[in-house]
Amino acid sequence: MIKFKYMKLDKSILTLLMITFVYAGSFAQVPGVYDLNNYFPFLKNQNVGLVVNQTSVLDDVHLLDTLISLGVNIVSIFSPEHGFSGTLNAGEYVNDSIYNQSIPIISLYGKNKKLKDRDLHNLDVILFDIQDVGVRFYTYISTLHYVMEGCAKNNIKLIVLDRLNPHAHYVDGPVLKKEYFSFVGMHSVPIVYGMTIGEYALMINGEGWLIDNLFCDLSVVKNSSYSRYSAIDYDFLPPPSPNLRTMNAVLLYPSLCLFEGTLISVGRGSETPFEIFGAPFLNQEVFSFSFLPQPNFGSNDPKYNNKLCYGRSLKSNADTCLSVDLLNLNYLIYAYQNTPDNYKSTFFNSFFNKLAGNNELKQQIVNGLDLLSIRRSWESDLKEFKAIRSKYLLYD
Repeated sequence: MIKFKYMKLDKSILTLLMITFVYAGSFAQVPGVYDLNNYFPFLKNQNVGLVVNQTSVLDDVHLLDTLISLGVNIVSIFSPEHGFSGTLNAGEYVNDSIYNQSIPIISLYGKNKKLKDRDLHNLDVILFDIQDVGVRFYTYISTLHYVMEGCAKNNIKLIVLDRLNPHAHYVDGPVLKKEYFSFVGMHSVPIVYGMTIGEYALMINGEGWLIDNLFCDLSVVKNSSYSRYSAIDYDFLPPPSPNLRTMNAVLLYPSLCLFEGTLISVGRGSETPFEIFGAPFLNQEVFSFSFLPQPNFGSNDPKYNNKLCYGRSLKSNADTCLSVDLLNLNYLIYAYQNTPDNYKSTFFNSFFNKLAGNNELKQQIVNGLDLLSIRRSWESDLKEFKAIRSKYLLYD
């Protein structure tokens, strides 16, 4: 289970934290949350809302506790998918709750994913600090979009504390077409868009993607000593979501998540989700690895619950390296090619096109198109997106 500390800080510790940022920036990559001097002044004597979850920490101390100890008036907390504590299953509705019997925690992943005007009327500024993984169908950027929209409509300043992105160094995958827009993809970007969440916020604003061409009063607190390749070896603790428990899973996620739109399990209900894949109907002579999905933390009702699945384990460094610099479709293509004929007609479900961003990828795989030809079909759209992306990059 993911654990993190909530603790009270005295002023001397907080002063030390501020000083530590100056020195830490000289030696290692440092997320924007540590740069208190660049956002704390905007919070003084203001009514503040936080968009945070279990990843919103400075070392082991949650940002909420840090700000409360500094005397910041926290009026509301807004929580994304998986909830404030990051313990809920993927897709599970997040209910409203109360923090410490005093501060409302308002769900942004329930029946309504947008901020309601009544929840914003008494706020002056909102602080957004969530560890993202830089993949289009990871829903934190969709929550960011709606937060920006709510701030723009209600004249509230938004401060995004930037964080490292393990996939910020490359751009790959089909670009999402408008007819497949959903909460797992709200913008015409590729599966891996190669931007930190702060850069992405600037792009949403700059490209006029908010409703009615609204413009958000946005500030981004940058990472320090950060380069695009440096986050590959970064340990994301606490994990960004219950089923991305290791850096290996994070790196494999863009490639393996496409299986969520198929008959294949990505290992939810196992000890290594998003590091394995398989299904009961796959031939065990071809797929010698096996696993037994069962309910566990982050997966109350996994696909193929208590049914032995045959597939592959991708825990080796060699497999991970294949997914460090590009989207790897080999796993998906190989699984489809080795699926028994009586399962192929239902191999892809209706969710697949939303994840892929188009209806072409499914047909390309079904028709047996080779990987190089599939990748060539993205080139024009990727070139166009890269030109847009380049306007908002903050780091080398």
